[in-house]
Amino acid sequence: MALSWRSWLANEGSKHLFLFFWLSLNVWLFWKTFLLYYQGSQYYYLHQMLGLGLCVSRASASVLNLNCCLVLLPMCRVLLAFLRGSQKVPSKKTRRLLDKSKTFHVTCGVTICIFSVLHVAAHLVNALNFSENYNEDFLALNAANYRGEVIMSGLVPGLTGVIMVLVLFLMCTASTYAIRVSNYDIFWYTHNLFFVFYMLLMLHVSGGVLKYQTNLEEHPPGCFNPNKTLQDNMTVPKTVEELLPGYNTEPFPEDLSVPEPFVQNSFMRICSEEPKFQSHFPETWFWISGPLCLYCMERLYRYIRSNKPVTITSVISHPSNVLEVRMTKDDFEARPGQYVILHCPRVSALESHPFTLTMCPTDTKATFGVHLKVVGDWTERFRDLLLLHSNQDTEILPIFQQRRYPKLYVDGPFGSPFEESLNYEVSLCVAGGIGVTPFASILNTLLDGWKCYKLRRLYFIWVCRDIESFRWFADLLCMLHNKFWQENRPDYVNIQLYLSQTDGMQKIIGEKYQALNSRLLIGRPRWKHLFGEIAKCNRRKTIGVFCCGPSKISKILHKLSNSSNSYGTRFEYNKESFS
Repeated sequence: MALSWRSWLANEGSKHLFLFFWLSLNVWLFWKTFLLYYQGSQYYYLHQMLGLGLCVSRASASVLNLNCCLVLLPMCRVLLAFLRGSQKVPSKKTRRLLDKSKTFHVTCGVTICIFSVLHVAAHLVNALNFSENYNEDFLALNAANYRGEVIMSGLVPGLTGVIMVLVLFLMCTASTYAIRVSNYDIFWYTHNLFFVFYMLLMLHVSGGVLKYQTNLEEHPPGCFNPNKTLQDNMTVPKTVEELLPGYNTEPFPEDLSVPEPFVQNSFMRICSEEPKFQSHFPETWFWISGPLCLYCMERLYRYIRSNKPVTITSVISHPSNVLEVRMTKDDFEARPGQYVILHCPRVSALESHPFTLTMCPTDTKATFGVHLKVVGDWTERFRDLLLLHSNQDTEILPIFQQRRYPKLYVDGPFGSPFEESLNYEVSLCVAGGIGVTPFASILNTLLDGWKCYKLRRLYFIWVCRDIESFRWFADLLCMLHNKFWQENRPDYVNIQLYLSQTDGMQKIIGEKYQALNSRLLIGRPRWKHLFGEIAKCNRRKTIGVFCCGPSKISKILHKLSNSSNSYGTRFEYNKESFS
C-alpha cells in the first residue's frame, strides 16, 4: 500500500508539529544566547579573554536549562492521567499526543546528554583560556590567580560538574535497551539518581565564575581611561600620543571634566573609571524550580495515596509462567486500559514495577487484578512469596487455605493509550503474547455492558507462540462471544487467534472452548490483507488501531496505518508504552 498523506497527518502530524516547535525553541534559545555573549557589551572583556568557548558554554547551558525543565514533566503521571481522563483536553489528537510522553522524556534526556558534552568541552577551553590569557588589569574578571594555573579542580562549579557528568553517564548507559532487558534493577536504581543530579545542578550554578560588566556608561567596552596612573606600568596608546603630543600622564583632578579633545576623538572612546564586574544571579533556578516542585508534590501525593496496602483476595498461576493477582482497595477507581505500579517491600524496599489492569472495579464489584509474566528477579521473588507449594496452583484457593500474603502497595491508576479504544466506533486491537493484558480490562468492561460506549465493532487479534497462553483469557473470550450471540450482536466482537506452534492443540482446545475453535488459525496474520478487509467492511470510517506486543508487529501495523486504501477508511495508530 502507498503512503496516505491524510493518514500520515492523522497519525504523525501533531507529533512532528510538536517536535518541530520544541526543536525550534532549542535552536532559538541556543542562537539567542550565543549572540548575547558574542556581541553583548557587558561581556566584551570576558569574550576577549575566553573567545568562542564562552559563547558555546553559555548557549549550551541555556539548552540544558530548557530540557532539564521539560524532562520532568512527562514523568508527572498523575497530571497526565488527569488531563487524559478529564474534559480539560477534549481533542482526541491532543490526548493521543500525551501518549508520546515517554518518547518526549527520552528525547529530552538524549538532548541533555549531547549538550552536556558540548558544555563540558567548552568549559575546558574556558579554563585553558582563563589560565593562558591571565591579565593583571582584570583581576576581578579572571578566575585564575596567575598564568598557567589549573583552576577547575578547586572550584565548586568544576567539582559539581565532574560529579554531574558521572551521574549522567550512569543514568544514560543504564537506560539502554540491553541493560533494561537484562537487569532492570540497574536501570531503576541509577535512574533515581536524578535527584542527586538536580541538587548538584543547583550548586553548580552558584559558583559565579563568569562575570559581566556593570558600569557600561562610565566605561564603554574598549575605551581608554586617562585617569589611569603609571603605577601599573601602562603606556599611553599611540593614537593618543599622536593626537596630543604634550599629553601629561598625571591624573586629572577629580573636580575637572575630561578635556573636549578626548571626547571628540573618533578613534578612541574615553572613560572616566575602570570596568567593574559582577557575577550573574543563577538562572537555572527559574527553569527547574517549577517542574521540580511539581514532580516532588506529585510524588508526595502518590506516596500518601498508596501508603495503605491492598487486600489480596486470590492468586492464580496460569500456564507459561503467568501469575494473576486479584485484590481490593478502598476508594480505588480505574478506567479500562489503565495501569498501576506495584510495590512489595518484602521483594524490594525501593523497586516497583508497572502492570496493566486486566480487571477494573465496577459499581457491583470492588475487585481489580493484574496479570504478570515471570521473567525477572523481581517477578520471581514476588511469585515465590505469593504461591503455595501446591500442585493445584491454578485453582483459586479458599480463604481459610490461603497463606498470609505479603504486604502489597498499589500506586495509580495511570493513563494509557488504550483508554481511547472505547471512544472509536470501530477499534482494531492487536496483542502479542502477554501483551494481551491491556485488552483484558476492556473485554471485561464490555462483558459488564457495552451500550454506554461509542464502540460498535471490535476486531481482536491475539498472536501467541504456544497454545497454553490462550488459556489465560479463554474463559473471558468465550463468555464475551456467548453474550453477544445471545444479544443478537455476533458482529460486535471479531476474535482471531493465531498460533505459531501446533503441539498440544487438540488436548487444550476442546469442547470447553468450542467457540474459539473456529477462530484459531495456524501461522501469523497476513496484516496487509487483514487491513484491506477491515477497510472494506468499514468504508469512510476512522478506525483506532491499538497494539501491545513485539516491536516487529508494532512497526508493521504502524506502517499499514499510514498507508492509503480505496475505501476512504482511515486508521489511527496507538501503541502501549509505560511512562
